[in-house]
Amino acid sequence: MPTAPAGTLYRGREGMWSWVAHRVTGVLIFFFLLVHVLDTALVRVSPEAYNAAIGTYQTPIMGLGEAGLVAAIVFHAFNGIRILLVDFWAKGPKYQKTMLWVVVGLFVVTMAGFLPRHLINVFTGGH
Repeated sequence: MPTAPAGTLYRGREGMWSWVAHRVTGVLIFFFLLVHVLDTALVRVSPEAYNAAIGTYQTPIMGLGEAGLVAAIVFHAFNGIRILLVDFWAKGPKYQKTMLWVVVGLFVVTMAGFLPRHLINVFTGGH
């Protein structure tokens, strides 16, 4: 296996994919927040338009989108803690790969706790 040149901790390895996923989830969360602010602002302009927008969010497709949003937030949060440790803990770069697998494990456990109940509510209309 070829080794990466000095100073390229992330190139082509787990760290690089973690970096990409962190940026992608950050952009997705930003766009959600933008849409959220805009649709919430509708209540001041037209309560009827606001109610119509909120009504479109109560569909199974949007319920799956909510699950994707939660997944993006959970990964982004756990990976952000890993990035802080890599940047500010002296041993962070040495353990960055291990910490990534901890992030993946925490992500799976968190989503396994969230998804069943959320999806039941989405597809059965349960409360």
